[in-house]
Amino acid sequence: MALSGFTYSFAQTTESPAKPFKFLVTGALESGGDKVGEVMFTNGDTQAIKAGNGVTLSVGAQYQIPQAEKFLLRGTVGFKYVTTAADNAHIRLTRFPLQLTGNFMATEKLRFGAGVVTHQGISLNTDGLGENEQFESGAGAVFEIAYSAVGLSYTVLNYQHKNKHTVSANAIGITFSLTFPKNK
Repeated sequence: MALSGFTYSFAQTTESPAKPFKFLVTGALESGGDKVGEVMFTNGDTQAIKAGNGVTLSVGAQYQIPQAEKFLLRGTVGFKYVTTAADNAHIRLTRFPLQLTGNFMATEKLRFGAGVVTHQGISLNTDGLGENEQFESGAGAVFEIAYSAVGLSYTVLNYQHKNKHTVSANAIGITFSLTFPKNK
C-alpha cells in the first residue's frame, strides 16, 4: 500500500500600495472676466474677447500625502487659448497658467480643491488689425469641486495692463483631469 502525500500551498495576495506621485493631465473650458478687446465684423456683429475665456490644457503632477490618503497636492503648468470667429484674421488671447492646489478626497471619487494660480506670458495678438497688448498677472485663487474626472472650477484673478489698468480674469469653468498610472 502506497501512501502519497499532498502538499497545499496557500499564497496570500497583497495589494501594492499606491504610488504617491502620479503624472497629471488637466483641461478646462472657462468663461468670464472683463473685456480686453472687441472684434467688429462687416455684418455689424461684434465679439468680445474676455480675460477669463479660454480652453486650457495642462500637465503636471499629483502627490498623495502618505499617512493622509485623503489629501492630495496638485501642480500644473499649461497653455490657455481663446480666439475669435473672424475668418480673415487670427485674433487671440494666450497665456500660460501655473497652478498649485491642495485637495481633499471626500469619497473615492469626490474631490474638493483650493489653491493659487498665476498666468504668465499673457498676450492679446490682434494679427495686425490693432495694437498687440501684454498683461501681467499676480497670484489669484482657484476653487474646484470634481467627481471622478469632471469638475467645476472658479478662478479669482486680475491682469494688469502696462498703463496700470486692472482687468478681471475671473472665470467659471468645466474641468477634467486624469492621473497616470492608475491604481490597480
